[in-house]
This record gives sequence, C-alpha cells and structure tokens, in this order.
Amino acid sequence: MPITDKQRRHLKGLAHHLNPVVIIGQNGLSANVLNEIAITLETHELIKVRLNAADREERSRMIEQICAASGAELIQRIGHVGVFYLRHPKAPKINLPL
Repeated sequence: MPITDKQRRHLKGLAHHLNPVVIIGQNGLSANVLNEIAITLETHELIKVRLNAADREERSRMIEQICAASGAELIQRIGHVGVFYLRHPKAPKINLPL
C-alpha cells in the first residue's frame, strides 16, 4: 500500500531526531551494506542512511538501489542523507495515521 502525504509527513517528523544508522563510505554500495540496511529496516522500520558519494547523480542511483534491494520507500532526502521506511509485515512498530 503506498504511503499517503499525511503518513509521509508523520514519518518525516519521527525521523527528524534520528541519527544515520548506516553510513555508505567511499567504497560505495556493496552487498554487505545492502544486507545491513535490510536488517536495520526490519528492526527499526524507519532509518536514516548517510550517502558519502561524490555527486548528486551517484547518490540518486544509490537511493534507487537501496529502495529496489530492500523494498523500502524513500521518505525524504536532504543532501547526503536519505530517510527510508519499510513496514514490518507481522508486527509494525510505527502506527501510521489513516
């Protein structure tokens, strides 16, 4: 089910005080990093990822790869930081407004 604008605003508010839990360095987006993102999303549902890529286009490609590999949805992107959300199928921790 796609996220509505109201739900997106709610998630942005929750993410505001979060620190990046995964930092992608100069080695780029590897299989191990994608696996770590998937595990972290399963645990927390809402995470920040810092993308230390050289240019904007490369960061955009990384964000697309993260969304495709994990099934997460991009909630917000500000500079080098992306906020991702993946609802836990069995026991969601974040209650989204309708």
